[in-house]
This record gives sequence, structure tokens and C-alpha cells, in this order.
Amino acid sequence: MRDQLRHLKGDSVMWMIVILLMSFSLLTVYSFVPILVRIEGGTPFYYLVKHLTYVVLGFMSMFAVHRINTKYFSQISQFVYYLAIALLVFTIFFGIKVNGAERWIRVFGLTFQSSDFAKLALIMYLSKLLVKKEKYFDDWKLGVLHVMAPIFIICLLILKDNLSTALMLFTISFALLFIARFPWKKLLLIMISIVVGILLFISVQEAFPTLQLSRYQTWKARIVRLWEQKQDPSASKVENAQANNAKLAIFNGALIGQGVGDGQLKSYIPEAYADFYFASFIEEFGLISGVLLALTYIVLLFRIIKIAFKTEVLFETYLCLGIGIHLLMQASINMLVCIGFVPVTGQNMPFLAMGGSALIMACVSIGIVQSVARANNKLTATATSFDYNGDEKTDK
Repeated sequence: MRDQLRHLKGDSVMWMIVILLMSFSLLTVYSFVPILVRIEGGTPFYYLVKHLTYVVLGFMSMFAVHRINTKYFSQISQFVYYLAIALLVFTIFFGIKVNGAERWIRVFGLTFQSSDFAKLALIMYLSKLLVKKEKYFDDWKLGVLHVMAPIFIICLLILKDNLSTALMLFTISFALLFIARFPWKKLLLIMISIVVGILLFISVQEAFPTLQLSRYQTWKARIVRLWEQKQDPSASKVENAQANNAKLAIFNGALIGQGVGDGQLKSYIPEAYADFYFASFIEEFGLISGVLLALTYIVLLFRIIKIAFKTEVLFETYLCLGIGIHLLMQASINMLVCIGFVPVTGQNMPFLAMGGSALIMACVSIGIVQSVARANNKLTATATSFDYNGDEKTDK
């Protein structure tokens, strides 16, 4: 076992966390898929094997990426960004529809969500731009527009069929701008412009129903249902069934849960293995386990932050922080949806929900962070082989 682990370079704690989560996902996915079996057919074992395929692909991707020299991430970031745009445009015209949204493409029989690739692509390219355009942050033409244009392009292409992902990615991008010390006055002006744009967009959608986006009514209904439920917590309308069942599952879980495989509400919660993963998890494993799961993601974020601030390359710092914020935000949104704090969205639990492009791209993201950690460890090892006078240390 030790011989195998020595091939995993970088941060050992992060390796343990990710491998533990992915291994645990095999158990939970097998337990949480009854509703999928009922709707689409098949058997739990079939979906377990399918998920295992993604887990293996994800781990292989993570391992391969973590062996890559970190200098190449900056070099390919622009190409990856343009590739993401091409995939998003292709998805708009030729994507397959799942759950009413055309956000998927099929690759070798496996479905792939192009927005999952686009998220990492934008974080990579934005990290490069923040370094390249740092001295032009006060210039609208040479700095601000160059940085903001890629953000708006990717988010607008994602917006049509995946509002929550577009908003999340925009928030991550602004967090990186804040970390990079982007002028706050310009950030404030951009935010005001965005709010005005959103209000105009809603006005146009309401005034001209024939021009409405296909998903607009879905977004509106989810927000209205959440608002109505907050105004009247006792409301239990049919439209709120999935949110109500998720909260009831959390209630049934109590402190220690119903036990593995013994959850009842998972058979009535749509996407119990993905979008409502946290509710299914609490029902079977309990609130205590839920708190430990949340702490696990926080520890993962802190390990990524530690790696980000340890590197001397600013691009790598931004890249790692962007990845860390993304993973924690995605997990947090899944939890907040399940407890009814935010409207229903399509964000699942990183490394735990039933596999797909989200799992693979999360693994690639961790592979990038581990590559940075691996480079940091090499520099540390080299530095410690010399004393403070620059003379090589010798064993005594």
C-alpha cells in the first residue's frame, strides 16, 4: 500500500479527503438511486457500475493532471477557454435535453455537461488575465474590458439553460477580482450595471412572453415557490413537493439517521443521488454526519488555501483559490437547497453525487491543485538541502 501511495505527490491530507469521499460515494449512490430505477428502469447495481466508471475515470484524470508541470496550465489556459466557448455554442445548437434543459452532449455513450468544463476553463483563463493585466486595472480599455469580457461571454452562454451555474461562476469570478485587488469603485459600478441589466431582462421577459427564454418560467416558479413557502411555512403545495420531501428527509434523519439503505424519502425526492444528495445523506446518516461532511469540505478548502499561499507564482495562487471557492460553493449550495434556504438548483455535491462530467472536472481541478502542491514540495525539499549560507547540508 505504501508503495502505491508514494506515487501520489502533493498534499497527503487532500488525497485522503478526496479518495475517502469518492469511495464513500459508491455506497451512497447505490443507496440513493431507487427513484432513478423507478423512473428510467435498470437496477441499482447498473447505476453503481456506471458511477464506478466515472469514479475510475475521475481518479485517473486527477492522477494524470497532478503529474503535469504547473507552467503548462498557464500556457494552455487561453486555448482551454476558447475550447469551452466552442463546446457551449455546440451544446446550444446540438445538445441533448435532460430535465428540460439542453445543457448536455454525448461522448462515447456518456453524457457530458459542457458547463462543467467551462467553469474550470474560465477560472484558469481569468487567473492568467489577472496576472497579465494587473498594471492596467485602472484602465477601462486596456484592463477592465479585457478581464470582464471572458467572464460575461462564458456566463451568458451558460445562462440560457443553467442559471444557477452562471450565477455561481460569476460570483467566483468576482471573488477572484476582489482577491486580486481589483479597484473597488469599478467593481461597484459593474455590479450596479449588472443589477440594472437583470431588471431590464426581467422586464423584457415579462412584457414580451414570445421572447422568453425556455427556462425563464422555471426560474421564476422556483423563486416564487421559495418566497411563498417562507411567507407560509405550513404550505405544502404539490409544486413544493420536492423541496418539502427534502426537508422532511432531513427531519427524519434526526441526529444519527435511519441507517444505510433505510431512508424512505429518497424514493420520492427527484435527483436524490445528485441535486438533493445532502437531504438523502442526512436521512440515512444523520445530522451529526452532515456536520462532519460540511467540516470535511471546509478542511479541503483550507488545504487548498494553504497551497495557494505557499506558491510563489501568482497565477497558481489565483487558480487554486478559484478552484477552492468553487468546490466549497457548490457543496454549500447543495446543502442550502436541501434545507430550503435557496431556490432549487442543479448543483450537486463534489466527489459524492452520482458521477458524470461534474465528478471528472472536480477531480481534474484537484489534480491541478495537487500539481501546484507537488511543485511547492519540490521547492521546499530543494531549499532545505542548503543551509542559510547557501552551502549544501551534509549528514553528520
